[in-house]
Amino acid sequence: MEYRTDLEGITAGMLEGFFVGWPDPPSEETHLQLLRNSSHRVVAVDPNAGRVVGFITAISDGVLSAYIPLLEVLPGYQGNGIGQELVRRMTGELDYLYMIDVCCDDDVVPFYERFGMRHTNGMILRNYGRQSGD
Repeated sequence: MEYRTDLEGITAGMLEGFFVGWPDPPSEETHLQLLRNSSHRVVAVDPNAGRVVGFITAISDGVLSAYIPLLEVLPGYQGNGIGQELVRRMTGELDYLYMIDVCCDDDVVPFYERFGMRHTNGMILRNYGRQSGD
């Protein structure tokens, strides 16, 4: 597996299959744009398959805080430590900051706790009509 923070050579066609279970997922083109616009990103590329198989993004002020909104690994690649490596690399890139926040579902809290993150309360506002990003 190849882990990269740059998007050189990454095309929308290499991003097929993400956002499983989303009623109105972003297109591959929108996915590529969100990767480009994130202040930090790490992508896992399977060079044999010629595709991205996992990614994590962060948005940061570069001073005190960062938020990790997205972490995904394609279903066929889950269970191989790719998600753990993506989080490890991202938190390593952001370790100069005071806070790194993640908002997640209860079933993945134990996953993030392995990285020293603590469970807390949070609030979210979702505009599901804009879920695709289009």
